[in-house]
Amino acid sequence: MSTYVYGITAGSHPSLPEGMDGVGDPARPVRVIQESGLAAVVSDAPEGLRPKRKDLLAHQNVLAEVGAAGPVLPMRFGSIATDDATVAGVLAERADHYKERLDALAGKVEYNVKASHEEEAVLHRVMAENPEVRALTEANRQAGGGSYQQKLKLGEMVVAAVKSREAEDAAELQHALEPAADAMSAGPESSGWLANLSFLVARESAEMFLTAVEQVRKSHPHLDVRVNGPLPPYSFVDPGPSEPADNTIGSDAGTDAEVDRIQDRMQEPVQE
Repeated sequence: MSTYVYGITAGSHPSLPEGMDGVGDPARPVRVIQESGLAAVVSDAPEGLRPKRKDLLAHQNVLAEVGAAGPVLPMRFGSIATDDATVAGVLAERADHYKERLDALAGKVEYNVKASHEEEAVLHRVMAENPEVRALTEANRQAGGGSYQQKLKLGEMVVAAVKSREAEDAAELQHALEPAADAMSAGPESSGWLANLSFLVARESAEMFLTAVEQVRKSHPHLDVRVNGPLPPYSFVDPGPSEPADNTIGSDAGTDAEVDRIQDRMQEPVQE
């Protein structure tokens, strides 16, 4: 049976709580594979696993329990290996790298920040900042709405101005938040968001980071800024040197974008 991998910890990490369950229906018991001074937190992999809310929560709950006792390198939802022996082989081959990453990420969490435009607010801002748009809007108004070509030209100008504003706002958001974080990773582009950024933040600096987010919200009222975290540092786990496909812990249960879409639809952020 395939092996589902939640994360990697030091071999000296405290033992798991008794009776911990993971993904699947029924939920699969969570166990540990020890190798080369490391421990992989795993369970049997359910067949046909997809990123449903129940299983996403189970995955993150396991990581939250493990992470509460010490550093853990979290695997993305759906990380599946052929069997336990494959997992042990990867731990042995990449032991030095994983130990270095555990040291680097100790005491740190991830905050994912997504931003989009508030439609009415950004249109008002575009009008205020662009005299050409204002002039053509007024000319069309005085002409009873304007001709088809005038309306088309205005629409194209507004779209171009909003696109330009999106790029500027994304850069300003990143510039404002990076100083409060140890590292930043840009996530995949996603429909509806002008920015999808993940920040690595020391636990003791979390309040300062969230304060920086609030300052962005106040200075950019035309933005809808959403924060998910603290999370295990998914975006900062470098898998290390590439290995043959049959030796790699990969993702078979949906793309990262698919997982992100479902997490976005969750009613409440999943907290660590």
